[in-house]
Amino acid sequence: MPAPSPRLVLQALDGVPEVLPGTDLAALVLDACAASGWTLQAGDCVALAQKIVSKAEGRFVFVDEVRPGARALELAAVCRKDPRLVELVLSESVDVVRAVPGVLITEHRLGHVMANAGVDQSNVPAHDGRERALLLPRDPDASARALARSIAGRAGVGVSVLINDSFGRPWREGVCGTAIGVYGLPALRDRRGAPDREGRPMQVTQVALADEIAAAASALMGQADEGRPVVAIRGLAFDPSAAGVRAVFRPRAQDLFR
Repeated sequence: MPAPSPRLVLQALDGVPEVLPGTDLAALVLDACAASGWTLQAGDCVALAQKIVSKAEGRFVFVDEVRPGARALELAAVCRKDPRLVELVLSESVDVVRAVPGVLITEHRLGHVMANAGVDQSNVPAHDGRERALLLPRDPDASARALARSIAGRAGVGVSVLINDSFGRPWREGVCGTAIGVYGLPALRDRRGAPDREGRPMQVTQVALADEIAAAASALMGQADEGRPVVAIRGLAFDPSAAGVRAVFRPRAQDLFR
């Protein structure tokens, strides 16, 4: 297993336009690389904000078309949220973890435990005067894989692709970039059995590599109106993996807090 790299270079790419359904994300990435003077090399990683992947995949829902059911109405009263948005959250979830005023935490159908099942309206423009919400990609790992292959076919170099989103974290304030889809880059780096500096084998250490990179990329992307949803990364050392992001999900039987 390669040792962690002593040096990383991250570059937020310029020239990324508003993404619409059907946008060719591979072309968008390559155009942004050209606009930023970045020539992709084998082993580079490209991180994309979840929002532009969802937009390209047309994951919009018109809010006025949503009809909340009894459960959504019940939870909306507790959370003090729009019942239509709560209905969307439930449609994307397999379990409600917490519901209190202002907060709705669910287990997304993809396995992520997150606020509002990723249903979002920030930086989502209305269409023909109608309010819209945006859902997560149907399969972010598959989206990352397709994009990596398309970039490789056009640029002639193999890259890994990471899709990140902003998650809140238990016991800590603030959101942090978190991987929701990955291809090529191992989501989890298992260090169990590796020696520490005293020669003792590590017993439990596994490193959430994809989340670490997602957080670094998110620091450049920003969280508001920065308009920098694509980050190129160079210097990572890893064994290529096609395992996807599910490697980081803690099995329910090992969840000590739910």
